[in-house]
Amino acid sequence: MSYDPNNIFAKIIRGEAPCVKVYEDEHTFVMMDIMPQAEGHTLVLTKEPAEMIYDLSPEAAAACIQTTQRVAKAVRKALQPDGMMIAQFNGAAGGQTVFHVHFHILPRSNDTKMKPHAREMVDPATLQPLAERIRAALDEV
Repeated sequence: MSYDPNNIFAKIIRGEAPCVKVYEDEHTFVMMDIMPQAEGHTLVLTKEPAEMIYDLSPEAAAACIQTTQRVAKAVRKALQPDGMMIAQFNGAAGGQTVFHVHFHILPRSNDTKMKPHAREMVDPATLQPLAERIRAALDEV
């Protein structure tokens, strides 16, 4: 499969589709997951057109992991979860549902089960307060 420049994440990065944006820089774009597996589920997307991690340049990979680390720190500060899961899927067999390189930041709580991946869409308005808390914490990390 070759990279599809019209995948939903590419459209979001170009401003052609809506999202609850958290952060953006020259190389990465961060938003709330519209199908969260946990409260505060955040996605870090590369701006480089790459389907899987194997296709990503070393520079874009470095930018992604740096942004992922910074956002994970902000999520931890803002939401104070018991733990954190960072995930990155490659290929349908690996669990990838949108074929554009992205990292999942999943705050985990000892007493809450994680929801299934890419199954249940939520109202974007419910994600806004979480995004605001994470954005505020980004300024402090």
